[in-house]
Amino acid sequence: MTNGARPAFGVARPMQGGPAPLAGGAQFPPLSSDPFNASALNGGDPFAAVEQAFSAADPFADLPSFNAEPTPVMGDAAEDAAKPRYQDAMTRLAIREAASGEAGKSKVEGFEASIHKIKEQVLPRLLERVDPEAAATLSKDELAEEFRPIIGEVLAELRITLNRREQFALEKVLVDELLGLGPLEELLGDPLITDIMVNGPDQTYVERKGKLELANVQFRDEEHLFQIAQRIVSKVGRRVDQTTPLADARLADGSRVNVIVPPLSLRGTAISIRKFSSKPITLDIMAKGGSMSERMSTVLKIAGASRFNVVISGGTGSGKTTMLNALSKMIDPGERVVTIEDAAELRLQQPHWLPLETRPANLEGQGAITIRDLVVNALRMRPDRIILGEIRGSECFDMLAAMNTGHDGSMCTLHSNSPREALARMENMVMMSDIKVPKEAISRQIADSVDLIVQVKRLRDGSRRVTSITEVIGMEGPVIITQELFKFEFHSEDAEGKIVGHYTPSNLRPYTLEKARQFGFDQPLLEACLND
Repeated sequence: MTNGARPAFGVARPMQGGPAPLAGGAQFPPLSSDPFNASALNGGDPFAAVEQAFSAADPFADLPSFNAEPTPVMGDAAEDAAKPRYQDAMTRLAIREAASGEAGKSKVEGFEASIHKIKEQVLPRLLERVDPEAAATLSKDELAEEFRPIIGEVLAELRITLNRREQFALEKVLVDELLGLGPLEELLGDPLITDIMVNGPDQTYVERKGKLELANVQFRDEEHLFQIAQRIVSKVGRRVDQTTPLADARLADGSRVNVIVPPLSLRGTAISIRKFSSKPITLDIMAKGGSMSERMSTVLKIAGASRFNVVISGGTGSGKTTMLNALSKMIDPGERVVTIEDAAELRLQQPHWLPLETRPANLEGQGAITIRDLVVNALRMRPDRIILGEIRGSECFDMLAAMNTGHDGSMCTLHSNSPREALARMENMVMMSDIKVPKEAISRQIADSVDLIVQVKRLRDGSRRVTSITEVIGMEGPVIITQELFKFEFHSEDAEGKIVGHYTPSNLRPYTLEKARQFGFDQPLLEACLND
């Protein structure tokens, strides 16, 4: 090698005749002179020869194996910290894969089971002594007083002796059976339960703190469950049977109910109840509970007070209706508010509030009143704000028209995974209607009508968070332009499975600042959106 020449990294030899022996520099150790054991290939087992060659010098020895630990690409300390998380994740995957897919069966056990058995013996004899029409006119407390001596007579006939606690429990179960919703009454009275899902007479699930669990209640049979479903829907003037197997209803406390019966439901009558808290939830309560930051709460308060047109977007059970109720508390008591829903579940605290509800068609298919019919009619009722429980069809066009024609401060909810998808869904809902409007005109009307999109989400730990607050700025060509004021950033998951993250402001000057200035809230809005 001459002075100044580049150092050689290996020895290159010209190919002359047969293959040249392989050789490498110091950093590339040479392979075996007979890597595939030519002697074995000539007369022995070729597979054994290949196996022997690879065991002698494995060319893939330095590559990571699927069963081996990951190749360290970071420091030893970081690798040691990552191992427990990796192993925990793989363990959870194995548990999930091995979990049984069989459906659970609700069981009544212990004290409740004994009362349930006694009730089955007492109820038939009790019905022989009671006039159902007269009993229906009494309240639960009055009916319990009337039942007490009759229950004592039936127990004496059956030779059953109960203590005071058992007798009170039996009275409650019997009254719930005759006037209430039977086994569902106990679940409806539990303040920790937010959802009740009845999947036939033998299986009932409830949601507590965002997690599903099997409930310890059971119905006698399918007929018993079907009677309770009919009792629920008949109170709001609706019906459910084989000709109309679907029904939306509500309970006296405003809880939303959906009923689906055979032949559509193959396991029997299915009842889904979405309970709502008896105590009104405010934006401050949501901020203290971690659903949003204090600054986000301030922005939403200003949006409600300054008559922003707000769309609340999210998935099923993410808290859209709760957010709508909380936002409505910022409405001026002097404003006239009209709410429109399929099944009335909004609970506004305003004095001048008129709720409207749709009506399904009768058996002849006549007389249906849709959300769109109510929106068109509401425009003639001199409302200051129109609030839609949920838009899912052609009524979206009429809602946009209301927002853009002097009804500032209108609000609605829709199902969507992100603010951008919410805008696309609104465009699609208008285009699916019989209104022939160019897509660009639809997009422009959405951009002119909607001020704010609030994205809510139920995370996998059961918590409900406001994951984004986004402004709709306007149009740039055919595209609707938005800017995100706040977003929730996921960090990790703690030992108890709770999601850890924080709410981040985008530090952008809000586009709706001018609208807030008309109500005197421009400075608080600016300070809430910008960091100190």
